Amino acid sequence: MVAMPAVEQPLYSEEEQILQSFLELDTPAGFKAELIEGEIVVTPPPSGSHETVFALINRQFMRKSAVELDLAGNKGLAVPRGHYIPDGTISPVGHFEDADSWADPTGVLLVFEITSSNPTKDREAKRRGYAAAKIPCYLLIDRSDRSVTLFTDPAEGDYRAHSQVPFGKPLDLPAPFSFALDTGPLQ
Repeated sequence: MVAMPAVEQPLYSEEEQILQSFLELDTPAGFKAELIEGEIVVTPPPSGSHETVFALINRQFMRKSAVELDLAGNKGLAVPRGHYIPDGTISPVGHFEDADSWADPTGVLLVFEITSSNPTKDREAKRRGYAAAKIPCYLLIDRSDRSVTLFTDPAEGDYRAHSQVPFGKPLDLPAPFSFALDTGPLQ
């Protein structure tokens, strides 16, 4: 009997296995899957009220910003802590022209999230992930707390500064946006 040489199998860490499973995931139409701090999170299509808030924020960025910008809804970003899909991604015009499904976040100016079924992920894990990616601004529209928070100055895996207003109060946005976000319609 002739001994067969051992075939070396690549060894994958648990993290690599989870990433591979995530990248091969086939979600139902309208659902989105994210890899957030090692956990695969699948969310259903957004509600009508969620989309209304998205439209209100979108219109303000497109009409009031001091410079022309692109706003992508549901653009996948490969950040150091996973693969996130912000509700909105603000970038220079044409920034994602040649980007893959999971884009490098370098050059993104602002991301925003509108809380829905799992607000803790938006408040904590996603905030840290966007900061780790050095995205300058993270805007959280927290429908549970009825507030809007702008996180800025990313360093060491979190944002060092933030400004929060209750729904109904304006929130000043820094350059290059340079306008006061009207949160009145969110009440």
